[in-house]
Amino acid sequence: MYRFVYWLVLSRLPVEGTHRVSFALLRALTAVPGMRALLSRMLAPRDPALRVHAFGRELPGPLGLAAGFDKNAAGVSSLLALGFGFVEVGTVTAVAQPGNPKPRMFRLTRDRALINRLGFNNRGAAAAATRLARRPAGTLGINIGKTKRVAEADAIADFTQSAKTLAPLADYMVVNVSSPNTPGLRDLQAVEKLRPLLTAVRAACDLASPMRRVPLLVKIAPDLADTDIDAIADLALELGLDGIIATNTTIARTGLKTPDIEKIGAGGLSGAPLKQRSLDVLRRIRARTGTKLTLIAVGGIETGDDAWARIRAGATLVQAYTGFIYGGPLWPRRVQRELAARVREAGLDSIEQAIGADAPTSAAVAS
Repeated sequence: MYRFVYWLVLSRLPVEGTHRVSFALLRALTAVPGMRALLSRMLAPRDPALRVHAFGRELPGPLGLAAGFDKNAAGVSSLLALGFGFVEVGTVTAVAQPGNPKPRMFRLTRDRALINRLGFNNRGAAAAATRLARRPAGTLGINIGKTKRVAEADAIADFTQSAKTLAPLADYMVVNVSSPNTPGLRDLQAVEKLRPLLTAVRAACDLASPMRRVPLLVKIAPDLADTDIDAIADLALELGLDGIIATNTTIARTGLKTPDIEKIGAGGLSGAPLKQRSLDVLRRIRARTGTKLTLIAVGGIETGDDAWARIRAGATLVQAYTGFIYGGPLWPRRVQRELAARVREAGLDSIEQAIGADAPTSAAVAS
């Protein structure tokens, strides 16, 4: 039914407007007394085989919502009620900003993909903190990025301001240096720039949350050279980071079915075309770091089989955004159920037993 409605109505509306209206409707629905609890009973994962431990918490399922959907932490509880095991909000910047000029989000239906150049449009860290003051139940990640108007020389102060504001409210924090839509941001992935940035954010988190160590992760781009991926993995181990998210959107445009793709212009590509590269990056990081980091896989996850492949490649958790957009509100439940079926087909008691089952060695990846 959702696919029919999507084809008939939603695919003909502007992408960003569709998102805004549908998200508002979801929040309105779950504001009805008793409705959020009812949806949660119907849709939230309850199969014990799906329970997974990460960041000192037990999650009901490994599938989460990636950053980008709820930029302002406006509907965390509503999204959890749809069946996500965790939600990552953001990307949040230290101060509010409107993002890039519209139109800035485009469907590539033939490719089951999106291109966006939103540019971290959000209401700022203080507004997000206010929304999260009444802490929603469930596991919450907060993704922070650089304010566009801030020069690279001042990026550390900008990131640490967000970290100080938001760390006490997060179950884990993510430093996003991999969006292609903020000028100069990806340059911060270079190890000589990334080391002082991550060190400062770690210190800011510890200062803001002295009674509880907030796990810290970095989100990287799929367009990095393999040697740069290795360098970031080594840096994560050196600094004692808690994990890596692989990967953000890509600037590549190869192999797409959508005609006249160049007319859309710049932006990050997400969805099915990213599937193989994101898996390759995940496999490389796992081979480099073993079980020392919590890896979150994102990029081109559309089905339970896609998520299962990432888990067996070494991911503890998986995330999606574009798959949810195309799959609709029942998509999280469907993927979680497909994952539970894969666990049992493999003769396992828990999905945790599958983590890294197909992970390659560093020698295999290098070859």
